[in-house]
Amino acid sequence: MLDSRFVEFKLDYTKAKDVAIGAVVSSEDISAGGHLWRVNCYPRGSKKEDAGEHLSLYLELVSNDSKNVRAIFDAFAIIRDGTPSWSDARRRADVYTERGATKGWHRFVTRRYLDSLYVTAGGWVTVMCGVIVVLDDDALPPPPDVGAHLGRLLDRADGSDVSFIVGGEAFPAHRAVLAARSPVFRAQLLGSMADATMPSIALHDIAPETFRAMLRFIYTDALPAADEEMMRHLLAAADRYALDRLKIVCARISWDNVSVDTVATTLDCAEMYSCPELKRKCIKFFAAKKNFKKAVLTKGFVQLGQRFPSVIDELRERVVGLRL
Repeated sequence: MLDSRFVEFKLDYTKAKDVAIGAVVSSEDISAGGHLWRVNCYPRGSKKEDAGEHLSLYLELVSNDSKNVRAIFDAFAIIRDGTPSWSDARRRADVYTERGATKGWHRFVTRRYLDSLYVTAGGWVTVMCGVIVVLDDDALPPPPDVGAHLGRLLDRADGSDVSFIVGGEAFPAHRAVLAARSPVFRAQLLGSMADATMPSIALHDIAPETFRAMLRFIYTDALPAADEEMMRHLLAAADRYALDRLKIVCARISWDNVSVDTVATTLDCAEMYSCPELKRKCIKFFAAKKNFKKAVLTKGFVQLGQRFPSVIDELRERVVGLRL
């Protein structure tokens, strides 16, 4: 028998993002299974070795007379558009031996994903937290594994009802899965278009490796390791198929790898594929004269000026004394 309680933990990130490592923000007491609990959030992490690059999250047993309580701690972050993020969802089952016992994750979410995915315009981060107390000897439920199951479905092509031909390579897939994840695929595969009745669809202007990585993300919400060039191709694919989350992830990774040698090319992609946050950060990077003097000499900058002269005008406005 289980007794559960789910609460919405809201963190004012504008106030908490610059606190010291180890500083904690706690929820109100939560009653579940006849015990009191508290969610403890460390906006800059709970361990110094993480250098403040992660948000930590723990569940604490706070009842005075509680001992050896078996409980499950569920938590998942809410994307700024209000949808749950299953890639940043966690579950663990533990025994809380006494008052003050805490269990959780010191690397729950990286700060870079907080900034790019989860912080709302008002500066808030929301995490849904569940406390499930085991009241008898029932076996604990296993952790979520939908991504793993869908990944195996993709790998085995079980029940596939459409195949994409990309660069001469066939990719079996499932119309329902693709339609659920992409409005473009939904219109193409389930709508009135001719592709809705075709067992095989040829795609052009996308490389097999890019399509394979995009397909993996659609099924599992996970992105395989990719180099800088691949990330630009994935950004283009995400824009083409309206995969907003993949687009944000690619833009965030592109920014993390930006340098004076790549910032012009990255800014070009940000303008081409409508990534306003990435564009703003690239322009700010350019605005530092020490960066501009080197970046302006790259081939990417020449191409940027040819393709998007309006972006050059924006740079001129930002950099005092800049002559282009």
